[in-house]
Amino acid sequence: MTDTAAGLRLELANTIGSADWCKALEIVPRERFLGDAIYLPHKGRDDLWAPMRCADTGEGEWLALVYANETWVTQVGGVMAEDASELVTGRPSSSSTLPGLVVRMLEAARIGEGDKVLEIGTGTGYSTSLMCQRLGSDAVTSIEYDPVVAVRARDAILKAGYTPTLVVGDGLYGYAENAEYDRLIATCSVRTIPLAWPQQVRDGGTITAPMRGWMGGVAFAHLTVAGDGAASGRFLKDDLSFMTARSHLPPPLPPLVRGVGDVRETRIDPSALDDQAALWVAQLAVPQAQCVWGENDTTFLIDVDSGSRAVVEPQSTGGWTVHQHGPVKLWDAVEDAVLLWREAGQPHQSTFGLTVTPERQRVWLSHPDGPSWNLPA
Repeated sequence: MTDTAAGLRLELANTIGSADWCKALEIVPRERFLGDAIYLPHKGRDDLWAPMRCADTGEGEWLALVYANETWVTQVGGVMAEDASELVTGRPSSSSTLPGLVVRMLEAARIGEGDKVLEIGTGTGYSTSLMCQRLGSDAVTSIEYDPVVAVRARDAILKAGYTPTLVVGDGLYGYAENAEYDRLIATCSVRTIPLAWPQQVRDGGTITAPMRGWMGGVAFAHLTVAGDGAASGRFLKDDLSFMTARSHLPPPLPPLVRGVGDVRETRIDPSALDDQAALWVAQLAVPQAQCVWGENDTTFLIDVDSGSRAVVEPQSTGGWTVHQHGPVKLWDAVEDAVLLWREAGQPHQSTFGLTVTPERQRVWLSHPDGPSWNLPA
């Protein structure tokens, strides 16, 4: 441990300002978990990535980067940064999340001494090690889906001196062998709450997970488990979002086509969906749909499963028209949900709650008996 790294850890801990996690932040060496290289976006593009190597960077510059309160991409399209010899095209598939966000997640889960924790998504192993430092390694179980990421994380965690239970597998099934847990946290976003999770958390324990649907709407769930596979709670005020669990990603889209189906004027301007809460509500109404914003302010909604489509376009004389095709009138459902949300005062996602049972998952507005929408099974 260099004096420079120790000083930067202390500075990072002070910047984040968490009394509960300060000591862990001061001790856990983030440089070990970033490895030998990271990816940086090339020329500002979000689909082209250039590896940046520790060996090609001065120690001071590299450590300053490591201890910046930033997210650094470590894998793109399954290729680790240290294995990339040239530019890589694709979407980030693993990263080291900015420490401030990691701590907000741990604080939101209300993790404390004596808790036994299941972490869904080991990633680089940094958050796993923060929990080991505070709770002890025996209290932490962590699951990673990607075998390459898992091997790299295991090596970093062990070299840092921690020995949690590390599992390679699909975290959506949890890890029953170490159940029951006091806290379950997901460092990946999910579309619905996997039914295995409430079954592996004790009565009165909690599940804390960012949720993200196929239209891109997000909310941050904090649920209390009540037994028999049931859990319920309100969404939190933080708009946290992580990379989506791979099995919860949407299917590929077909070609985008205009001018098909019944046409009418719209009741809302599609720019309403620029508001994250409105987008979340719209997504609740059509959870199977994906949204694409095209040229000339055109909005496409596509439900691959049913074949339903809606295309919203501006009129030359002002206003908007929508063409709808298929068994589900997608834009009708979006309009109904957004107008209901407006009548309720345009509340943040934290005004909504979620009830999970083995039979269904239901998001409700204001209280459990209020307007509600079922999440997809």
